[in-house]
Amino acid sequence: MTTAAKTKKRMSMHSALTAFRFSHRGASDYPSLLLHYRDTFHLPQPALVRLTGFSPRSIAKWSQGELPSAKQEKALVEMDRLLDGLARVMEPAQVGRWLKQPNTAFDGSTPLQVVERGELDRVWHMLYDLESGQPG
Repeated sequence: MTTAAKTKKRMSMHSALTAFRFSHRGASDYPSLLLHYRDTFHLPQPALVRLTGFSPRSIAKWSQGELPSAKQEKALVEMDRLLDGLARVMEPAQVGRWLKQPNTAFDGSTPLQVVERGELDRVWHMLYDLESGQPG
């Protein structure tokens, strides 16, 4: 099999996985997925950059249809899970604003700052407490 054929096969398999993985968002490709995040969760590109940990250039490339690497896709999956969790406890349109607001549950840091520091488990713990009715 030629290199071009292998690349085409890999991209085809990647597209099939992506369509399955993000189809619940009504997205058929990365540009429509990122548009969905912006429109539904009010997440501008800088917030997506901060949530995924990748560069503005990477986000721009995905917006133009370039496929993310496996590592980048893993970050998108994790961000997608987080957005689902947040949408269970607040209106999706409020998520973008909430992520940028200082929060006493995070010692005055914003949730975006907590994610950037690699402390995503603190956000998940807060979501668990809210959903289960446990005192925070």
